Amino acid sequence: MVVLFGVVFTLITSGLIWLEYRFTPASKTSERFNTAGRTVKTGLIANVIVSQWTWAATLLQSSNVAWQYGISGPFWYASGATVQILLFGILAVALKRRAPNAHTLLEIVRARWGNTAHKVFFVFALLTNIIVTAMLLLGGASVMNALTGMNLYAACMLIPCGVILYTAFGGLKATFMASFVNSIYVLVMLCLFSLTVYAGNQSPAMGSPSIVYDGLADVTNSELVAEAVTSVNPALCDETCVSNLKLGPVDDNKGGSYLTMFSEGGFIFGIINIIGNFGTVFVDQSYYMGAIAAKPSASWKGYLLGGMIWFAIPFTLATSLGLASRAADLPLTSSEAGSGLVPPATAVFLYGNAGAWLIALMMLMAVTSTANSELIAVASLISYDIYRTYINPKATGAQIVKVTRFGILGFGLFMGVLAIILFEIGLNLGWVYLFMGIAIGGAVFPIYACLTWEKANAFGAMLGAVCGLCSGLIAWLVVCQAYYGSINIDNLGGNYPMLAGNLCSIFVSMIVHSICSFIKPQHYDWKTTREIALVDEAGHEEGDFDVDDSPESMERAAKIMKYAGWGLALILVVLWPLLTLPAGVFSKGYFTFWVILSIAWGLIGTAIAFFLPFYESKETIGAIFKGLLCGVTDSREPSVAGAKQAFPTKSFGNLDEAPATAES
Repeated sequence: MVVLFGVVFTLITSGLIWLEYRFTPASKTSERFNTAGRTVKTGLIANVIVSQWTWAATLLQSSNVAWQYGISGPFWYASGATVQILLFGILAVALKRRAPNAHTLLEIVRARWGNTAHKVFFVFALLTNIIVTAMLLLGGASVMNALTGMNLYAACMLIPCGVILYTAFGGLKATFMASFVNSIYVLVMLCLFSLTVYAGNQSPAMGSPSIVYDGLADVTNSELVAEAVTSVNPALCDETCVSNLKLGPVDDNKGGSYLTMFSEGGFIFGIINIIGNFGTVFVDQSYYMGAIAAKPSASWKGYLLGGMIWFAIPFTLATSLGLASRAADLPLTSSEAGSGLVPPATAVFLYGNAGAWLIALMMLMAVTSTANSELIAVASLISYDIYRTYINPKATGAQIVKVTRFGILGFGLFMGVLAIILFEIGLNLGWVYLFMGIAIGGAVFPIYACLTWEKANAFGAMLGAVCGLCSGLIAWLVVCQAYYGSINIDNLGGNYPMLAGNLCSIFVSMIVHSICSFIKPQHYDWKTTREIALVDEAGHEEGDFDVDDSPESMERAAKIMKYAGWGLALILVVLWPLLTLPAGVFSKGYFTFWVILSIAWGLIGTAIAFFLPFYESKETIGAIFKGLLCGVTDSREPSVAGAKQAFPTKSFGNLDEAPATAES
């Protein structure tokens, strides 16, 4: 299944790329290979964001926290990981305005702060990609092993192999096309599972919000009663019964109920989730590649739309599968839940072997959709920020593509080996997910300031990032020793040590960088970032912008994005949870409203994600069909036409690759 999946996706994406080059004026250059021509529209960018941000953890860890904390878990996972995408839209607009020809985030860092800062933040960027890819393989391999018996080590090596094939062949555009298919499948499955749990007849333990509500209430109440009985007369309950009783109710929830937002554990997880995920968005090159590939006018719209669609995946899916596992009282242990086995257990309970197939394919979609973005992101860092910067500054487009492909192959194989090592150490998906903010949170504020704050200086950025990392690690270890009395892998994965480490990492960095920048401000004018050069094209002259991409339009977009991003973020992480607190433990009616909202969000998001890219690409699709039926191709030379489409200009420099003709 894993091998066939990689082969099929390679054939599909390769065929689509060939059709685009054959029947449209697409340029076959290194710029297009690594930036998709910088002309991708809103709908596809939104799908790419949904796909990139849908990790194995999105499907698995979100249901795990639902299993642990009840309804607060899915909400805090969804809201805590959506705000970063919304706020990243601010950086996407800033990148288009201040570094329109950049290929990577680190090119911008080097243009503004020099080589030393470039090397420091290269380490943080690479560490981010390694952590994200490690989580993908840990979760994906665990689920494939649980559902099929596939060897863990084989899964770790074979899952990235299929992704390597089509990513190395088609570049960024191939990953975007694969991401569209992946995101649509995940969203459709999300709708299927949620409707089955709350409107189906697969099990007497579920089928409506009312039944699931009763199941969750019964789990809590029956265990409270049984625990009380056991405390009076232990003979009435054997050791197995006592062990099972410890699985519920939720100690720190109001009334011990799964049906309340008054959840200490859920709230702590929410804080860790918010802080940790800033690093995996703001320091991850793959998100900057989406911003670089987008049309200027589509960049901010794509991130806003993508963030709101993505919210439905953890919120709707975990509200369905995570809560259903508790309502049906499935025999899951904490260790199994922490390894991400709540969704597969519930799917198998609902559909039998068919459920195992659906979840396995869903997991492969989620893993590969993010893995392909991570592979080409790291390969771009290698080709542009190592090879072109320090080894061969005069590299041609063909050489850049060659190095990028070797980077994709090398990083994919390296990550397979690293995942095996992590399994041997004993780390699981949940542990790594909570730790990521400690490792990379220190780079968040300096990176944000690099694109948005003219006073930010290089020394403060480097000192802040390093101090943030060191203070985060120290706080993590000290709190673990103080709270648990000893330091080991299990204790280090506890909520309070992880919370302390995440908070120190991001806020110490922010404070140190701010103080240094106020003492000695840079007063930067963005001139050097605007002078970042293209590889194949000579650049473009001012004046030939589309109306929606003009400097005035982008200035308005920056203001809109600032208000929309911060406004939606405050609604999701402050206003919404505050409005739920008066409800206390949810009534059956309130819970029904909550469920209907989650399902409606999923259905609307799925419809938009599917239809919008087709609508926006109707001209390209029409050209391809016209070419297939009538043999008509675009009369312009593809490389020049594609370059003009991406970089409007009145004259072009020499291209490194020979222009392809329609006949060839």
